[in-house]
Amino acid sequence: MEIIILIILVAIVCEFIDSYLGMMYGTILSPVLLIAGYDPVIVIPSILFSQAMGGFIASYRHNHFKNAVFNIKSKDLKIASVIIGLGFVAVVFGVMVGVNVPKMFLKLYIGILCLFMGLVVLLKHKFKFSWRKIMLLGVVSSFNKALSGGGFGPVVVSGLVLSGRESKKAIGTTDFAEAPICIMAFLVWIMINGMFDINMLIYLTIGSCVGGYFGPKMLSKFKSKTKLTKVIGFLALTLGAWTIIKTLF
Repeated sequence: MEIIILIILVAIVCEFIDSYLGMMYGTILSPVLLIAGYDPVIVIPSILFSQAMGGFIASYRHNHFKNAVFNIKSKDLKIASVIIGLGFVAVVFGVMVGVNVPKMFLKLYIGILCLFMGLVVLLKHKFKFSWRKIMLLGVVSSFNKALSGGGFGPVVVSGLVLSGRESKKAIGTTDFAEAPICIMAFLVWIMINGMFDINMLIYLTIGSCVGGYFGPKMLSKFKSKTKLTKVIGFLALTLGAWTIIKTLF
């Protein structure tokens, strides 16, 4: 019972942070569960499904608090739709690679990518917004998510900020796009690998839904756009460095 409660609490904290800053659920939860001794083929599908459920709740709350707007004419919805559409294709390749390629190379790739994105955000470099860049974000981030359970949020949030999107909109859009990508990745994992732990899935989903409910409200109270952008940059930088260090040492 103590282990169950601990798993739920960790999921609550991770999804709260993810729905507040647009990243960290899978990136933190995946290595934590692996360190605790759980099998990767059990951990990744459970993380994907639970984050999808928490992400749907977080998306509704982001829209409610106007962190991002998802009506039919909004740019936030259009950006999320492009990421989702191309992401579905990338997910299939991500799972296939994740099943067959050594994890060390994949973790290094994600770590270096996050490190680069964080540095560029902190250096305040901006790219001109283009739908081609958004398409690239969708492919790379969805590939990351499918193969490792993490690496979606840091890429999309920092990428959208770099393209000139306001920080709160970038976070809300990322949560909205990530939920269906996670569902797709979960289904592909099950079809290819055929394994998941229903108990682990339930415990993580409970925690994720609770965390996803409260995170967007906290984001709505964040007033400084400049400070939020710096937080996103430092977070992506830290996650990238941490991933590289944990992989190599």
